Amino acid sequence: MILVTGATGNLGRELMARLPADGVRALDRGAGADLSRPETLAEPLQAVDTVFLIWPFLTADGATATLDVIARHAQRVVYLSSTAVRFGRDTDPITRLHSDLEQAVQQSGLEWTILRADTFASNALGWAGQLRAGDVVRGPDSAATAVIDPADIAAVAERLLRQPQPGTTHTVTGPEVLSRADQVAILGTALGRRLTFAPTPLDEARAQLLADGRPQALVDALIDSAANRPPSDLVTTTVSDLTGRPARTFREWADRHVGAFSPGSEWTPYTGPSCVNGSSSSSAARRRVGIRW
Repeated sequence: MILVTGATGNLGRELMARLPADGVRALDRGAGADLSRPETLAEPLQAVDTVFLIWPFLTADGATATLDVIARHAQRVVYLSSTAVRFGRDTDPITRLHSDLEQAVQQSGLEWTILRADTFASNALGWAGQLRAGDVVRGPDSAATAVIDPADIAAVAERLLRQPQPGTTHTVTGPEVLSRADQVAILGTALGRRLTFAPTPLDEARAQLLADGRPQALVDALIDSAANRPPSDLVTTTVSDLTGRPARTFREWADRHVGAFSPGSEWTPYTGPSCVNGSSSSSAARRRVGIRW
């Protein structure tokens, strides 16, 4: 039995669809299970062998206690991390979070596997509102990365969950390094429109995020990430190595999601600028983030 956290996100839905219904269980906050409250995890962990872990907070506070409970029931954990960890934990708060979680997972006593993913293609859904209204995407710029389709991350995760490789770290990327301007242009090709990306100065982006009601801690993390994360030319073959087929391009992802960006679409995605969307938890120090994967 596999317990999947983050099962309703872009990645989680893809992963749940790949696993047999009688061999997978979603962590259900609606039923009272919550990673921030380890005492609520015993029931969903019953008969679970492996946990696919997405940590939905801006800090690693409480992770050790949660992993302790997981270790009392399960044998192994696959943790979804970030390729940015290789730049060092002090690059920005989001990278620091993943670095700290990797360390906690490795020290948990569980058989562990770490899956580091590059920028999610589905982050572009945050531009859908702007593109349904016009042909310009405005927002803070960030370093180019090898954007990856969440479906490919899910395919690799499935392989690691079904055929465990304890003590290993796997880095998954898309097949090409893309800037935000590149992504917007590719979306334009898929939509048959001429689209442009207009970078927003970071101080203006910060003010807008705060005005939109985002928590201060989340806004600081997003802006620090945009300002400080180095450019990346990393492209890996992990997807093809573990699944037997090449990683999908951003254009392939865009072709499957054109409806979300088309005028008149009634589908409303999260409109934040990065892979996290904040809302207040019971503690200001531990912000839950509704991760769009």
